[in-house]
Amino acid sequence: MESITYLIPALVVCLVGIAAGYAAARILDKSRMQTAKSDAEEILKTANKEAETIKKEALLQAKDKLFQSRTELENEIKDRRGELAAREARLLKKEENLERKAGQIEGKEAALVKREKEIEGAHARAKEKEREADQLIAKQSQKLEQMAGLSMSEAKEMILKRAEEEARLDSGRIIRLIEEETKAQADKKAKEIIGAAINRYAADFVAERTVSVVPLPNEEMKGRIIGREGRNIRAMEAATGIDLIIDDTPEAVILSGYNPVRREVARISLERLISDGRIHPARIEEVVKKVSQEIEEAIQEAGQQASFDVGVHGINPELIKLVGKLKYRTSFAQNVYQHSIEVAFLAGIMAAELGLNQKKAKRAGLLHDIGKAVDHEVEGAHAIIGAEIARRYGETPLIVNAIAAHHGDEEPTSTLAVLVQAADTLSAARPGARREMLENYVKRLEDLERIADSFKEVGKSFAIQAGREVRIIVENSNIGDEGLALLATEIRKKIEKELSYPGQIKIVVIREARAVEYAR
Repeated sequence: MESITYLIPALVVCLVGIAAGYAAARILDKSRMQTAKSDAEEILKTANKEAETIKKEALLQAKDKLFQSRTELENEIKDRRGELAAREARLLKKEENLERKAGQIEGKEAALVKREKEIEGAHARAKEKEREADQLIAKQSQKLEQMAGLSMSEAKEMILKRAEEEARLDSGRIIRLIEEETKAQADKKAKEIIGAAINRYAADFVAERTVSVVPLPNEEMKGRIIGREGRNIRAMEAATGIDLIIDDTPEAVILSGYNPVRREVARISLERLISDGRIHPARIEEVVKKVSQEIEEAIQEAGQQASFDVGVHGINPELIKLVGKLKYRTSFAQNVYQHSIEVAFLAGIMAAELGLNQKKAKRAGLLHDIGKAVDHEVEGAHAIIGAEIARRYGETPLIVNAIAAHHGDEEPTSTLAVLVQAADTLSAARPGARREMLENYVKRLEDLERIADSFKEVGKSFAIQAGREVRIIVENSNIGDEGLALLATEIRKKIEKELSYPGQIKIVVIREARAVEYAR
């Protein structure tokens, strides 16, 4: 009971405290709301003031922009007005000029009309005079016909015939003079071009002879090369296609065969076998196979190098290979590979001198002897063979004709073909280009003089210029001046028929007239 008695007052106190706290909170909230309201009113006033200020500033800026735009518009209008005034002044000036020119044209037109009338009157008078002149000419012609006893047509025909004869004589003299001058100029120009080509191309290479003899270190090596019952030499000949001749020649083996590439393979293979010391059929086949591959690579590289040195590109690889094969081919002991490069340079130089295509001339010169790379395998002249190969691998008809015509097997159809002929002759005929044995050289000189002396009109003959020229002195009593050309032609034909020689031979026939008297 007592506890309840104490609990009730406590509850009352608590309730009173709660009520007092609530009342105090309400009073505090009202105070805060009043403060917030006053703050909001203050912020609103400030915002209104700032908005009013911004509005005034925007109005001022708008007025400034409007004033500036108005000023610019007024300036532009002023400029346009000035430009229009200038154009108006120019138009007025042009109008005045047109009016002045129109007046001038009217004056000229009147003058032309007047002049036209004068010309018409003059033309009428001229016609009248022309009729009178025709009548006078007719009367005079009749009198002349009566006096000469010839009609007009007969006199005209006589005069025209005489004029025609005189014109023919004059034209013949002029043509002969022109031909002589042209020939002299052409010879001079040709000599200048050939001289320039030779001077501008300096060839370091002279001649080369394919090696066909392999030296041996000793005589015992011959037996090792032959092998037991000749098996080694048979294996070598079967692998290379070249005959090995082992005779009494001391310490040397002779290689015989028409194919220069195979002969080179045999030479290198035999030298390697001799150096290695192991000589038996299996080793021979191995070495020959390896050397053949090396030679093929060397051929391709040689062809590419020649194309690069000459400056000719775009040649078919098969033609490049044939050019490389010429490295192992000789003609009169002159290496055909170096000869082809030399011909290409000479043809290019002469083409440049004549204003022709230098690249095409070099191309034709480089390819002109490719037929010699396969002429031991194909029947026919090497020029025709080379032309057919070039045609097969896409060369132009111009290049094909130059190849076919460089030895006269076909007629040249262009200046380029003639240049290749000249370059080929220069390369083969220059001193030192081709080596010959002393016996052959002396024999050719003797044969030249013998052929010349076989003609009864010849008094003496002399083979000079290393056999490239023969000078013939004829007897005055046996032949006249008119027969010299015929004698030179007959000697040329006989030399071409009976002799084999590189290049060309010049025949000079000389007839001297002498008068002898003795003073006593």
